[in-house]
Amino acid sequence: MSILIVSTNRDPQKWRDTLMSKNESLDIQIYPDIDRPKDVEFAISWKHPEGLYKDFPNLKVIASMGAGVNHILKDKDLPKQVRVTRIVDEQLTEDMSQFVLLNCLAVSRNFFTHLQDQSAKLWNTKPYQTPKNTSVGIMGYGVLGQEAGKVLKKNGFEVIGYANSSKTVDGIRVYGEKEQDEFLNKTQILVCLLPVTELTTGILNLDLFRKLKNKAYLINVARGEHLNEDDLLKAIDQDIISGASLDVFREEPLPRSHPFWEHPQIQITPHIASMTDPESVANQLLDNYERMKNGKALLNEVNTAKGY
Repeated sequence: MSILIVSTNRDPQKWRDTLMSKNESLDIQIYPDIDRPKDVEFAISWKHPEGLYKDFPNLKVIASMGAGVNHILKDKDLPKQVRVTRIVDEQLTEDMSQFVLLNCLAVSRNFFTHLQDQSAKLWNTKPYQTPKNTSVGIMGYGVLGQEAGKVLKKNGFEVIGYANSSKTVDGIRVYGEKEQDEFLNKTQILVCLLPVTELTTGILNLDLFRKLKNKAYLINVARGEHLNEDDLLKAIDQDIISGASLDVFREEPLPRSHPFWEHPQIQITPHIASMTDPESVANQLLDNYERMKNGKALLNEVNTAKGY
């Protein structure tokens, strides 16, 4: 029985070394150097080449290296019998909430505007908004969204959430699917933490932007597939929203020719809002490996039909 590590843009050797430090008896193969595909039953994966997993006849579980699983589920050749898990990690969650807070504070205090002024050598004093006068709407109120909501609320922001159904979580009102317009109408800074599904792909579009508060701001830390890129440019250029902070993109790395790079009202970070530390999640992965071998329920298993 063998574990396969597939990582096209992260160092797979670091993952192997960390897992082996926990259990020296593990049999680990690293893509693309695979000599025993029939032995592989458990894969640890990040952005695998599509169609890869159909060549592993005994594969039972694919474990995402991160919180997202769309990079796995979008593979049309994914074997139907394979189960998929995601990472739920306190450090990953904390890092994401801090990144969201950083951006919300930067928006409310005009920090991004002042950086642009510095480049132009402009001394431009602008009044700022305090957190208590800034409404932040979080789309996608799962583990990451709830922690971000708590951190923002603790720092004084007015926080609301959006999920499939309406509820109250930690004193924060969460609007349901039928209340989307009401949620958007009250949102000044929109934070996207949605999973990628057929319903959420392209959800960040011109129609949605028009329903936000006047000159709202977008923070996308979910997936690039959520955003209609042309609509974002139109919304900013037509003064419908004031700008955007983007950590995720449809194509990564973002091509050098992409118009986002030079747009003064778009802030770009290279998918670093939260990054999985192998040391922090190795025990979780190995626990699921043992659960698979013993026929037990897996931790953080994804409903592949729903996409999360």
